[in-house]
Amino acid sequence: MENRTFYNEILTDHNLHPLHKEKLPDANLVLEGVNPSCGDDIILQLKVEDGQVVDGAFEGSGCAISQASADIMLDLIIGKSEEEARHLADLFLRMIKGEASENEIEELEEAGALVDVSHMPARVKCAVLGWHTMEEMLDKKNEK
Repeated sequence: MENRTFYNEILTDHNLHPLHKEKLPDANLVLEGVNPSCGDDIILQLKVEDGQVVDGAFEGSGCAISQASADIMLDLIIGKSEEEARHLADLFLRMIKGEASENEIEELEEAGALVDVSHMPARVKCAVLGWHTMEEMLDKKNEK
C-alpha cells in the first residue's frame, strides 16, 4: 500500500478538481442521495445502456470525503457492467467496514484511498453516500 500522503493527495485532487461533477443531460437514471447527519447531498446521474454504465456525473455539495468518494466511484464504474459496478460497491462497503482483504482493496484502485475512513465512524456515511445512491438507483431500475 502507498503512504498516507499519497492517499490524501488523491482525496484532495478529486475534491478540488472532480472530473464528474457536472450535469449529465442524457442521463437515464437520476437519484438524489442525502446524508442528513452532516448535510451531504448529491444528485447521481447515470447513463446505462444494455446493462453497461456508459456515462455518469453528479451534482451537489458536501464534505470533501463525500464529494471525492462520488467522483472516484464514477471513475471506477463508467465503462463497467451493472454487475461489475455492484461488485465494486460491495468491495467498497466491505472495505469501509474493515472487512476487505488487501487484494480486494487494490481492486478498488483510487477508492482504496478511503480505507482509513473505516477508523472514523462519523465519516462512514460521507464516504458511502455515492455508493449507496448508485446501488439504490440500480435496484429501482431493475424493479421496473
